[in-house]
Amino acid sequence: MPERKPSPRSYTPAAGYHVLTPLYDFGLAVTTRERVWRDRLVYHMALTEGEVILDIGSGTGNLALAIARHSQGVRYLGIDPDEAATRIARAKTAQLVPAPEFLVGFLSASTVAHWPAPAKIAICLVLHQVGLTEKARLLREAWHKLAPGGELYVADYGEQRSRFMRLLFRLTVQQLDGVHDTQPNADGMLPVLMREAGFGDIREIETFPTPTGTIAILRAGKSDA
Repeated sequence: MPERKPSPRSYTPAAGYHVLTPLYDFGLAVTTRERVWRDRLVYHMALTEGEVILDIGSGTGNLALAIARHSQGVRYLGIDPDEAATRIARAKTAQLVPAPEFLVGFLSASTVAHWPAPAKIAICLVLHQVGLTEKARLLREAWHKLAPGGELYVADYGEQRSRFMRLLFRLTVQQLDGVHDTQPNADGMLPVLMREAGFGDIREIETFPTPTGTIAILRAGKSDA
């Protein structure tokens, strides 16, 4: 399978290809134990009433639903360049109160300038799908948008530490999304990129073996200075 060329203004659709977007939720549930790690992510974020969270790469709205299951009164803001996925997200979350806010676009200071600085930012299953330069850019933009003293949570394919997990990752995720963009995650580059973006106190707080490789939750902070 030919690898996608990395570009700061291109993206890999939620399921790898636009035609597969309607099947994304089913595939994610089957191949990544999604309900387990999303609920644990919300647990670790410990959101409180009135808090603002920005979801970078909001996809089909599954994090918004998970937050609604476990938290009350949280202002959810989601941005994603995939218009089809965002339409699904809006339909799935239409009954939630307070209503999630979704924006179609690439994250930048200008595209989210009208939104308040969030206390917490989440990036779920996004960074493995973009090139190294775009991984670094997204993390820098997240650092600039995050409120002082805020926290970043990344839930994504992390370092594949065992031979078996590396094999599963190669046979599934890398077949769908290509090796070029995904290999830095498998090599353990995410904490390095987070540190280079300005974050501190970077910790891998939980990992989840899945049929497609190991998914990790990483936490990092932004100094309040």
